[in-house]
Amino acid sequence: MTVGGQAVLEGVMMRSPGNWAVAVRTPAGLIAQVTRPIDSAMARHWVLRLPVIRGVMALGESLAIGFRALAISANYAAQEEGADPAEAEKELSRGALIFAFAIAIGFAVALFKVTPGLITEALPIKSGGWFVIVEGAIRVSIFVAYLSLISLLPDLRRVFQYHGAEHKAINAYEAGEELDPETVQRHSLIHPRCGTAFLLWVMVIAVFVFAFFGRPAWYWLIVERIALLPFIAGLAYELIRFAGKHQNRVVMTILAPGLWLQRLTTREPSLEQLEVSIRALREVLELEGNRVGENRVEVMA
Repeated sequence: MTVGGQAVLEGVMMRSPGNWAVAVRTPAGLIAQVTRPIDSAMARHWVLRLPVIRGVMALGESLAIGFRALAISANYAAQEEGADPAEAEKELSRGALIFAFAIAIGFAVALFKVTPGLITEALPIKSGGWFVIVEGAIRVSIFVAYLSLISLLPDLRRVFQYHGAEHKAINAYEAGEELDPETVQRHSLIHPRCGTAFLLWVMVIAVFVFAFFGRPAWYWLIVERIALLPFIAGLAYELIRFAGKHQNRVVMTILAPGLWLQRLTTREPSLEQLEVSIRALREVLELEGNRVGENRVEVMA
């Protein structure tokens, strides 16, 4: 069974094909957990499971679950002693979720898609091929610089530690190891299905896709960069999915840049943080139970 996850505030969200769970270390030092079922449209409609299309759908579902889990973790982090636990389990309303989607996607598109294109447009480059290559190099440089910058923020260090705890727990589970903190601690911080690697490959694949369009006028450049993003994300998903199932030396060599980049977004977790990630993982595994014969949905770690 494929399992993925995400670091949240003082905790970890884990997702299986049919359920997701978020475990959070509360200000009192206890571990609180919240679980929810997943009603995936991909499980109901075969067309949504076709290659590339399934990547777009999985990405959208992962973002929605991630925002919901992040809201729950933020509620627990801000909860005062003696407060009603039910208040912390409240999720984002549909309107708030759509707003969060719009802000997150808008920021990413503006910074990593539109900005590199406009910067390259201002350079004295006449060749369409060189335009796409330089634009891609600028895009990746902005992405790496952004990750490097936020990795210096003290408040994000614990989030990156929980990101590492998430990867270690999943790696231990996939290796068939016991899910206890001491055993899980021995596993790698790196995972081939990580979202960080996915984002890098979105940018690399974009170079090849945009090469077919050469150097358009600046207004068409903006339209193309936005309109083709779902298709590019779908292709990147297929690559990450393939890598997760075929972890041989050749595949790992090709994916090496994405794996190296995870060093910026993961930190060694403590045993207490691993305990939280293990709690979330155990919860989804228990909820999943003996599900057999159902449509499976690949998720990123």
